Amino acid sequence: MRRREFITLLGGAAAWPLAARAQQPAKPVIGFLHSATADAYASMTAAFRKSLSQAGNVTIEYRWAEGQLERLPQLATDLVRHGVSVIFAGGGLEPAVAAKAVTSQIPIVFATGGDPVKAGLVDSLNRPGGNVTGVSFLVNSLGSKELEILHQLLPKATVITVLLNPNIATTASQSRDVQAAASALGRDVRVFHASTENDIERAFVETDQMHAGGMLVGADAFLFSRRDKLVQLAARYSIATVYPWREAVMAGGLASYGTNITDAYALAGTFVVGILKGEKPGELPVQQSLKTEFVLNLKTAKALQLNISPTFSALADEVIE
Repeated sequence: MRRREFITLLGGAAAWPLAARAQQPAKPVIGFLHSATADAYASMTAAFRKSLSQAGNVTIEYRWAEGQLERLPQLATDLVRHGVSVIFAGGGLEPAVAAKAVTSQIPIVFATGGDPVKAGLVDSLNRPGGNVTGVSFLVNSLGSKELEILHQLLPKATVITVLLNPNIATTASQSRDVQAAASALGRDVRVFHASTENDIERAFVETDQMHAGGMLVGADAFLFSRRDKLVQLAARYSIATVYPWREAVMAGGLASYGTNITDAYALAGTFVVGILKGEKPGELPVQQSLKTEFVLNLKTAKALQLNISPTFSALADEVIE
């Protein structure tokens, strides 16, 4: 073989793998938009990432609003400019609403405890339409059940307090649900609004001063992020408190009733995988996470000097002793 022919052949061989690589699709980039903080949602984020492993090698671009909901539109816009393949929106309705407002082309997958139909995210649960779908885990509508649990724990209590974040879309509906349930049980309700740590502490101080029978904590990403603080204050002021998330009880809280948010994030990850494989978000029915769980901490109940009957304990899906 002549030297010139050999060099030409060698050059072509060297270019061949480069051309092949150029034809391969780019690695998908997933935008992760959240209203809260990375530390507070570490276990949920890990579950989401684990589900994404089914899609192979992907990159995740994280945008955390850290409780500042006004930052969400800019963070969503930033993800769109970054050219992400899919946007995951977690931590309430607000991140998904912000994402939908800035793109009608990029698929959006939400995981929220609010009502996605009322929020205008989807046309219906069965046929979402548009570019949005996801998982609804219904924690925002379970206040009446939490109140029933608190009533069983404190049957003689006549006044209870409720802690809600005033800055989220579901505050009014959560308040109405609890008020209606309290009226049916003959209980008075005092609602405290909290969007800062000082607000949270003030609510516990006033609950203690008014000798209320106990407290319910509303479903919200900001309050979830402050669950350790809530548990500490409940212990300091000896206030029986019921939460919508099991994580608070695992941290020492008294009781919780709600769906498993970690499971919901894992399920949302499978939606993203399906979309990366060609499924259309508007044709993927919203998955409702209907399984709820009652978790009870008997050690905390004992510290609060509550008399828990074996019959009541038997109702719990998980008992911490």
